[in-house]
Amino acid sequence: MLYLTLRQYEYIAAVARAGSLAAAAQQMNVSQPSLSTALTQVEARLGRRLFHRGRGQPVRLTATGEAYLAEIERMLALARRLEDPSGLGPAPAERLTLGLFDDLAPFHLCPLVAALREGLPGVEIRHRTANFAELAREVLDGRVELALSYDLGLDGSFARTPLFGARPCAFLPASDPLARRAGLTLADLAGRPLILFDEPLSVRHVLGLFRRIGARPEVRHRVGALELMRSLAASGAGVGISYAVPPGGATYDGQTLAAVPVTDAIAEEPVVLVQSAMADESPLVARAREILTDRLATRE
Repeated sequence: MLYLTLRQYEYIAAVARAGSLAAAAQQMNVSQPSLSTALTQVEARLGRRLFHRGRGQPVRLTATGEAYLAEIERMLALARRLEDPSGLGPAPAERLTLGLFDDLAPFHLCPLVAALREGLPGVEIRHRTANFAELAREVLDGRVELALSYDLGLDGSFARTPLFGARPCAFLPASDPLARRAGLTLADLAGRPLILFDEPLSVRHVLGLFRRIGARPEVRHRVGALELMRSLAASGAGVGISYAVPPGGATYDGQTLAAVPVTDAIAEEPVVLVQSAMADESPLVARAREILTDRLATRE
C-alpha cells in the first residue's frame, strides 16, 4: 500500500528548489501552512528529517533529504511521461501464449504456431507445453490464453471449443496375434497387462474405460515418455494404451511394433481448445481461437 501521494512528493521537490516554504507555496498555489503540514506528515511517515527548518532561515535539505530528492525527481519524471504516452515510445507488441498438452504438442505445435503468426502479424506468439494440471493452472492464471488439450479434468472455470474426437491405439509386438487385427475392443485387451502414462488423469481415464465394461486390468508399467511405452510394448512387457500415435512401426531400440486402433465408442475423447471462463475474451484471443479452429478443421 502507498501511504504518500504524488502531490506530497511534488511539495518536497518544490521546497527543495525554492529554498523556502513561502516561495514553494506560491509556486504550488497552496497555503504555506498546508505545505508545512504536508512536509511534517511526510517526515513523520518516513521517520527521518528531510529539511533543516529554522525561523527566519532558508530551508535546507538534510543528507537524507538530498538522497530522497534524487529518487523523487526520477519518480516525478516518470509520472510525467506516463501522463504523456507519446513520450513512452512505440506501444509494446501484443502477445499471446498458446499452451498444448504434452502428448498433443509434437503433432500440432508447429502448424498451430505457424498459423497464428501468419494470421496475427505483429503479435508476439509464444508457446508452452505442460501436463494436464500445469496447463489448467496456467490458463486460469492468465499465463496461457488458449490451450489445446483433451477434455479431462476441466470444470466450469474453463470454456471449451470442441475440435475433434481422438481414439486411442494399443501398442503390441508385431508378432502378437492381436497385431494383425484392424481394430481392437477394450474387451480384447482386458486380460492383458497394461503400460500407461504416469499421469494421474490419464491413468484414471483409461482405467475408467475398462471399468465401464466391467474389467479391472493389471497396470504393469507406468511411463513418462511415449517412446518408452512403445519400446516396452514391442518387447512384450505389456500393451501400451495411448491417444498419441506417431507414424512408423519401429522403436528407438530397433524393435517393431503395431499400433491397433481401439474401436469402442466410449474410448473416443474430445480434443478441445481451452480458455478461462473467468475472464472476458479479448478481440485478440477471439481471433486466435478462430484461426486455430479453422486450422485444426483442415488438419491432415
